[in-house]
Amino acid sequence: MNILMLSSTFPYPPTRGGTQVRTFNLLKYLSQRHHITLLTQRDRTVTEAEIAGLKDCVDLAVIFESPSEIDTTDGIFKKLQRFSSFLQQGTPPSVLSRYSIEMQEWIDRAVEAEKYDAIACEHSVNEIYIRPHFQKQLRTVVNIHSSVYGSCYNQLATGISENKLRDQINLPLLRRYEQNYCSKFSAIVVTTAEDKIQLQEFNPNSEITVIPNGVDLVSFPYRKSDPGGHRLIFIGAMDNLANIDAVCFFSQEVLPEIQKIYPDTTLDIVGSHPAPEVLALKKQPGITVTGRVPSMVEYLHKSTVCIVPMRTGFGIKNKTLEAMAAGVPIVGSDRGLEGLGVDGKDTPLKALRANTPADYVTAISQLFDVPQLRHELSVRSRELIETEFTWEIAGKHYEQVCCPQQ
Repeated sequence: MNILMLSSTFPYPPTRGGTQVRTFNLLKYLSQRHHITLLTQRDRTVTEAEIAGLKDCVDLAVIFESPSEIDTTDGIFKKLQRFSSFLQQGTPPSVLSRYSIEMQEWIDRAVEAEKYDAIACEHSVNEIYIRPHFQKQLRTVVNIHSSVYGSCYNQLATGISENKLRDQINLPLLRRYEQNYCSKFSAIVVTTAEDKIQLQEFNPNSEITVIPNGVDLVSFPYRKSDPGGHRLIFIGAMDNLANIDAVCFFSQEVLPEIQKIYPDTTLDIVGSHPAPEVLALKKQPGITVTGRVPSMVEYLHKSTVCIVPMRTGFGIKNKTLEAMAAGVPIVGSDRGLEGLGVDGKDTPLKALRANTPADYVTAISQLFDVPQLRHELSVRSRELIETEFTWEIAGKHYEQVCCPQQ
């Protein structure tokens, strides 16, 4: 089949962030059996080598300049214009700011010429390019990496919203937006059962499929040995609001308590684009902020325990899956372990759950003190990834959604 994939986020290399990882691995799988055309945008950080690498993975890559790179006059007036449009028409400013008229014209011409059998939007922000009548001409799929309404609701509920008044105003608008745009699609894909329940409430007649994220087992091999010691690690894009909140919470409220018991405890914060709040954490004893590193798995293999202290953010976390694939024992919150069967009745323990500072101290102390427990969690975690969370498994399911007749 001929499939047109839309991604306003440049999906290569697949180490830039969760959106890029999911988009790249799904298009890589589909390209093995189908003709893939990818429409995407680049900003000034994208190199020519990265463009060449992406083009090697698809039949055709059409790359547009990011609107934010073209228009540098994005002042208060334009922001007010976009918010006014949100109120009247229902499209959020975060979607409008990425909208490319040139991309829209290219898509319109391609659909009119009947060049494609299916069109897939990688992340809900790309839904803006799908016109309601497209459904009559080809299969339309939206791969919702996480519910925007659910994320906003969760940030307000957990008290980490950057702008509480803005988000309180936006919440009912996001609900209306998510309800309206879903009607344009033949099929909807989400990453967790929670998101499916959320969206099914808005769109009871929609075809909604849960396809979790996966891991590239070659890039994240199982570790050869347990390093022992008292070395903690957090991985993820460090300009992401949920990640910033997680490491600041852990560093300020949990780590000092652990260091009272294990004075030599260290925390490596590993991920690209660390925000100022994250860089400031280097002043605390034992904390290292690396920025982007050549090999995430090398840092994971050196670590005793991986922490995933997320307090917001929906969907299965790539960081959790990658650490489990590498065989590093996990201590994570309900959000950090979302969508994963790691504990509970009749479920062999695969990770330790923690949501309060006291929970984290108890769980991490257990793992520091009991090598056998670390070994058991390590082995079971890897087995879980191998049987349920590879990109090949996810790709097969995604192919069934995009190409149901195959």
